[in-house]
Amino acid sequence: INIYTCLEICLHICKFDYTHRSEYVSFLLSECGMAVGNNRIIGGQDAPPGSWPWQVLLAISGFFQCGGSLISDQWVLTAAHCITSQEVNDAVVVLGLQSWSGPYTNLLTRKLDKVICHPQYSFITHKNDICLLRLSAPVNFTNYIRPICLASENSTFNDGTSSWVTGFGISNLTFPDTLQEVNVPVVGNNKCQCYNNDLVLAKVTENMICTGPEAGGKSPCFGDGGGPLMINKDSVWIQSGIVSYSVGCAQPLRPHVYTRVSKYQKWISDTITDKKPGFVTFTSPGTDSDLNFNCSAFVRPTPVPATVPTTVPINVGITVPTTVPINVSKTVPTTAVKCNSVFCSGGNLILLTHFTSLYQTKCSTRHDVSSQCYGSFFISFSTDRAEILSIIYSAMKKCLRPS
Repeated sequence: INIYTCLEICLHICKFDYTHRSEYVSFLLSECGMAVGNNRIIGGQDAPPGSWPWQVLLAISGFFQCGGSLISDQWVLTAAHCITSQEVNDAVVVLGLQSWSGPYTNLLTRKLDKVICHPQYSFITHKNDICLLRLSAPVNFTNYIRPICLASENSTFNDGTSSWVTGFGISNLTFPDTLQEVNVPVVGNNKCQCYNNDLVLAKVTENMICTGPEAGGKSPCFGDGGGPLMINKDSVWIQSGIVSYSVGCAQPLRPHVYTRVSKYQKWISDTITDKKPGFVTFTSPGTDSDLNFNCSAFVRPTPVPATVPTTVPINVGITVPTTVPINVSKTVPTTAVKCNSVFCSGGNLILLTHFTSLYQTKCSTRHDVSSQCYGSFFISFSTDRAEILSIIYSAMKKCLRPS
């Protein structure tokens, strides 16, 4: 028995909580957030094996949909836009996956027992975009499958705080073969709301957290939804956010918005009645510069017309060999579309990080089933559905002319 286990037992007996609350501490505090393979810092490229052992992949009806994070031996945290409770029997969670092409030595799959999304989730405003998935059976922790710690309710993340995002989502208009990681700074909520103030309904609330950089170039993208935003404290990794939405992928002055995990500690603790996840307090040092941010001085630059390469793929991935204990396809179903039936206004098109999330600066009529017009703006909700992605790709090829 090691010193950490002894400490956990002592704290449990004494009813003393690590996060200075009156409830007992989680036994997972000695296990969560430890990544044996994460011994170097890189960004925007392949992640070394074992770097992010809590990263999971969510597949529905055989198709890769979203990311997620393991937070205990039987629970996964993801976004509510990724899955509904009706899909519990069609979903599979893949753990320990480092590369689609193998090796699959550490790979493990689980069906779902329960899907519990926040009862007040809104697909229009993106509020409460959080969901808990109960695995059909517990998993054993290894160096490649481990839970991450969660930010406790008293945590603070100042503007500029260094954070990390991981996922198998699209990069350069194709799914990467290997799990990707990128280092991004936190963007304060005042600044984030200012940069996104032209979004009519999707307002940044205190239950959300944002990342940049302001110059663009780094962010989650299609398929990364539901994945973790993380920060390191004394070699322990803490999840601060859940990938939720943004305008475009890595667009300048368009911060990515995440569900702020610390605001949901009570909901998570009340929902998980068995082995609780570990909550850790992260406190940013110094004063948050975002408190003094003046939005009235911000002027959005003239947007650059969207361009799409002529080689945009319809089928954007591969199918994992049947000899592997996983049957998840990255191939997007081909769907025939007519330009006028999807995008009718001719305005500039910018994609959000979800497969069905689109934002358009000009809009005159109602578009496809995933979107609605509100005055002079175009707002849509998100579901990360692969079949909708094929519609988006098709529409991009038909409606946008490459320069």
